[in-house]
Amino acid sequence: MSRSRQPPLVTGISPNEGIPWTKVTIRGENLGTGPTDLIGLTICGHNCLLTAEWMSASKIVCRVGQAKNDKGDIIVTTKSGGRGTSTVSFKLLKPEKIGILDQSAVWVDEMNYYDMRTDRNKGIPPLSLRPANPLGIEIEKCKLPQKNLEVLFHGMSADFTSENFSAAWYLIENHSNTSFEQLKMAVTNLKRQANKKSEGSLAYVKGGLSTFFEAQDALSAIHQKLEADGTEKVEGSMTQKLENVLNRASNTADTLFQEVLGRKDKADSTRNALNVLQRFKFLFNLPLNIKRNIQKGDYDVVINDYEKAKSLFGKTEVQVFKKYYAEVEAGIEDLRELLLKKLLETPSTLHDQKRYIRYLSDLHAPGDPAWQCIGAQHKWTLKLMQDCKEGHVKSLKGNPGPHSPMLDLDNDARPSVLGHLSQTASLKRGSSFQSGRDDTWRYKTPHRVAFVEKLTKLVLSQLPNFWKLWISYVNGSLFSETAEKSGQIERSKNVRQRQNDFKKMIQEVMHSLVKLIRGALLPFSLREGDGRQYGGWEVQAELSGQWLAHVIQTIRLTYESLTALEIPNDMLQIIQDLILDLRIRCIMVTLQHTAEEIKRLAEKEDWIVDNEGLTSLPCQFEQSIVHSLQSLKGVVDCKPGEASVFQQPKTQEEVCQLCISIMQVFIYCLEQLSTKPDADIDTTHLSVDVSSPDLFGSIHEDFGLTSEQRLLIVLSNCCYLERHTFLNIAEHFEKHNFQGIEKITQVSMASLKELDQRLFENYIELKADPIVGSLETGIYAGYFDWKDCLPPAGVRNYLKEALVNIIAVHAEVFTISKELVPRVLARVIEAVSEELSRLMQCVSSFSRNGALQARLEICALRDTVAIYLTPESRLEMLNCELQDSTVRSSFKQALEALPQLASGADKKLLEELLNKFKSSMHLQLTCFQAASPTVMKT
Repeated sequence: MSRSRQPPLVTGISPNEGIPWTKVTIRGENLGTGPTDLIGLTICGHNCLLTAEWMSASKIVCRVGQAKNDKGDIIVTTKSGGRGTSTVSFKLLKPEKIGILDQSAVWVDEMNYYDMRTDRNKGIPPLSLRPANPLGIEIEKCKLPQKNLEVLFHGMSADFTSENFSAAWYLIENHSNTSFEQLKMAVTNLKRQANKKSEGSLAYVKGGLSTFFEAQDALSAIHQKLEADGTEKVEGSMTQKLENVLNRASNTADTLFQEVLGRKDKADSTRNALNVLQRFKFLFNLPLNIKRNIQKGDYDVVINDYEKAKSLFGKTEVQVFKKYYAEVEAGIEDLRELLLKKLLETPSTLHDQKRYIRYLSDLHAPGDPAWQCIGAQHKWTLKLMQDCKEGHVKSLKGNPGPHSPMLDLDNDARPSVLGHLSQTASLKRGSSFQSGRDDTWRYKTPHRVAFVEKLTKLVLSQLPNFWKLWISYVNGSLFSETAEKSGQIERSKNVRQRQNDFKKMIQEVMHSLVKLIRGALLPFSLREGDGRQYGGWEVQAELSGQWLAHVIQTIRLTYESLTALEIPNDMLQIIQDLILDLRIRCIMVTLQHTAEEIKRLAEKEDWIVDNEGLTSLPCQFEQSIVHSLQSLKGVVDCKPGEASVFQQPKTQEEVCQLCISIMQVFIYCLEQLSTKPDADIDTTHLSVDVSSPDLFGSIHEDFGLTSEQRLLIVLSNCCYLERHTFLNIAEHFEKHNFQGIEKITQVSMASLKELDQRLFENYIELKADPIVGSLETGIYAGYFDWKDCLPPAGVRNYLKEALVNIIAVHAEVFTISKELVPRVLARVIEAVSEELSRLMQCVSSFSRNGALQARLEICALRDTVAIYLTPESRLEMLNCELQDSTVRSSFKQALEALPQLASGADKKLLEELLNKFKSSMHLQLTCFQAASPTVMKT
């Protein structure tokens, strides 16, 4: 009796999962001794013995059939071993639904094929045969109202075939209660479907490869057997019959499925067309999208889409694609024209200009849009400057008043140049500069000044962006990275060619700016041909020095702003030349204006004399010049890069002559004041200087001045001018870097001394002539005769009267100026002594008494006024006692004309009479004794 074998044991199956009719390989132990020993094979409870193929005791190949269970054991039953067991299991997957026209590598049970006509309630679009459950897991509908989901996901959809598909909405609606593990399984299913879809027909062939091999093996075996029998080509043979049967079956199938297959081919072509539309909808929708995005201003989106389309379809040969790409190119060409139009529009910001240039660069626009923009900006700037001038000229003609337009000093965004001027230069004049003006004069801007401010502000608003645009053009920052790389060589050539052109543009703007300002402020500096274009202001009044200084400060700030842009200095040199000319003009106008103001100083003379014998006139004169120089300080001082206003000899000479004329104008005013008739004197404002301690202030009590007093006051002022004022003014000129100061001082001093000497001679003539004229009459009063006269009893009245008159002159001069007393009295006494000497020399002979009387009167006069004698007269008095014949003097000549004293009695009598005279006239002679010993030059 034979030993029984062990029961079969299944230890492995490959694959371990699959759909029905999947071919599997079973491995194990004791799987039978042969095909006849295998009597049973079940997988997941389904009998698979029909398809089983015994290979060996450890290997069986079969196909999995339909089963109710999703997972189960593999049970093998043999005659020799009985029913076996299994250590592994097989998972049966649900088969995909297969349509009637779908390809399949295995036999499909006709009861299980998929007809989409019976599955219309799945909501699957007919163009996409996708499963209703793309995740491959159980669907659990959400109870959340549909309206709430629509509000939460506005504009989205839970349909996974929609363009606005929202995954979050789909998961909330269908898998709100699904576990995380199931969701992970769903991800795996999605990946598998994606891989299968991507593999396409290759996956189909790969999946049914074993079936193809089996069919090929079967056909080869039949073919070999037929060849062996020799019946392959025999009429009526089995092969021929089989061929006929197959042909009839094929024809019958074609007839049966012709309509269905036709519809399938049509559907396939439609589906393919729709797939092409779906796949290339970017290109087909691009023309419309370009128009929409251009209307919305989304130029970046248009450029990106165009670049993408160009890379995909730029070289296509497909007619449909070429047609649509041509429409895209047409839209892009319209965009280029639109962007170029916007680029050349003015006004425009630098940001927009750069943006449009970059767009045109990305779109490979023909030509050089950046340079076109630079040219348009240049023309726009020139037009704005010319329009600014025309507007102000029309405004001036329509409203020639000086009060418009007004300067908005509070709201002006730029630093106030006028405020800067008011801080750096003293605008508060003395009384001579404030008459007839109110405090608001400095806020009333002349038209031409307002024009310069607006013009410079306009240039500063346009030129920086213009210059930055050029810098960006040069360094390539205007262009995108792609455009920069592609056009770098070409642009480098253009930059070299454009550099000179741009330099000419900047120079044209600078020339236009300077000529417009010259036309407004310095029309005489324009050439004949430029007068109409840049001039035309038709104003007669010259701007004041203060407004010219204000304009200079404005242009200086403009120059500093342009220098900060790093514009080359050679392009800005023309502005420096303009500033220099304006500085020179400002100095000239200010000095001329100062001369006009000084002319009117005579009207403000109040004739109030201080302790030093001066009126306020010299102080006002000096103050006027100092204020003028202070107002010119900012003009004369050189800013960085500026030349000195006095570098040209012609300018030095003109300024020097103006300064000399100012000094001479004031000297002329003094001369006019000294000769002013009494009726022309305005006495309503005269008053007494009560602070003066002099005893002769009562001269003003009658509020009237004599011509002699005015002469003395003017002489006193002249002396002060010579010793102090003119020297102080020369120091101020030197302090402010004026040239030719020595010449100014010399000429002015000469003119002043000439006036002083002339006025002094006039005063001496007025005072000395009456005294001198009275001497001869007084000497011979009462038929006095030197030959026949009584013994002298004292000094006669004529000499006392002359001394009293001299004392009156002393009092008048002392009242005005103590310093003038020695100078005036010395000349008066000199005239009296000369006249007395002449009279004595004219006497033919003296008696003893007459000689003694004459000597008494000459010595009395000499001793009384000895302190006021000139050095020459003093020397004469010394030599009189020494009888020095070499010294010539009036007193000496008078004494020499007299006979010598005969005896000591006569000398004693002369001395007694002199002492008596001095004693009796002590009070009157006090002024001579107390006077300062200072001797002034005549």
